[in-house]
Amino acid sequence: MFEPAKTARSSVELYQEYVQDKSRRPIKAGMVKFATKTRKDIYNITAPFVHESRKYMAGRVENRHDELSKVWLFVESNGKWMKSSVAPEFLRFQDPFLTRVGDEIIFGGVQIDTNPMNENQIICWRTLFFRGKSFSDMKLFARGPNGMKDIRVVGLRDGKIAVFTRPQGEIGGRGKIGYITLNSLDELNEDNINRATVYHSHFIEQEWGGVNEVHVLKNGLLGVLGHIARFDEAGNRHYYAMVFAFDPESMTHSYLKIIACRDDFLPSPAKRNDLYNVVFSGGLVRQEDGTAVLYAGVSDATAQWLVIPDPFSEYEA
Repeated sequence: MFEPAKTARSSVELYQEYVQDKSRRPIKAGMVKFATKTRKDIYNITAPFVHESRKYMAGRVENRHDELSKVWLFVESNGKWMKSSVAPEFLRFQDPFLTRVGDEIIFGGVQIDTNPMNENQIICWRTLFFRGKSFSDMKLFARGPNGMKDIRVVGLRDGKIAVFTRPQGEIGGRGKIGYITLNSLDELNEDNINRATVYHSHFIEQEWGGVNEVHVLKNGLLGVLGHIARFDEAGNRHYYAMVFAFDPESMTHSYLKIIACRDDFLPSPAKRNDLYNVVFSGGLVRQEDGTAVLYAGVSDATAQWLVIPDPFSEYEA
């Protein structure tokens, strides 16, 4: 059932609601298994993406003690993920995403700029978008504004394009969600992204979040997978996987609900102690049995999956 949200609710309140609702608890957890020679961490993955009968996944690859990341495309073979040769590695790139619009693959991620005098200092970033009929012919076609992550697109049933944005600063504080409908991918540019309506009903002022993946539901609503985050009193970060429904006609959204927290996943190392409680949603694969598989980066160091009750089914009722 779709109930438009009127006000934002804190992640603390949403988390308490989540742990008390046994019907939303996870069913099974596991590690994503990579078959590579790298000793670097692989995390903040996408959900598996099927193209020409093969499963692909993109992931962020970096050393444990820096953020000089690159993105690799992986292909599944016998239950493990191997680095694919059909796409180049993307240097100085973070947090990839994959979707399909029409007959084209849309791939993107966050490009980072570093200080020429200190390569470990990130000074700016922006979202880049590539498109193509296959991974081997991807072409850059759009850039987001400097300083903006978590821009996601999906094709609507009428052929238009839904765009979710994540402004910060004077407009968005620590990070709010925006939305705009475009006529086509050709209209995806900085000016239109900056024109998106910004919502203050997702997050309270001290918290932030963003969109990671968008599903078109059978009734035309959009099932949105994202994250909600906060700092605790000690400065530790707490990121939770969350979902909400969005109506592109009325441009209203449902209340957020948390679908996974760090304790739901397997024990694993963290990039830093303050990042242990980070779950960064990557993608969701809905199953015919009423469950879904959530793919996520965990503690900024590992890639894991979680079988959960399908969080979007209630929006289709």
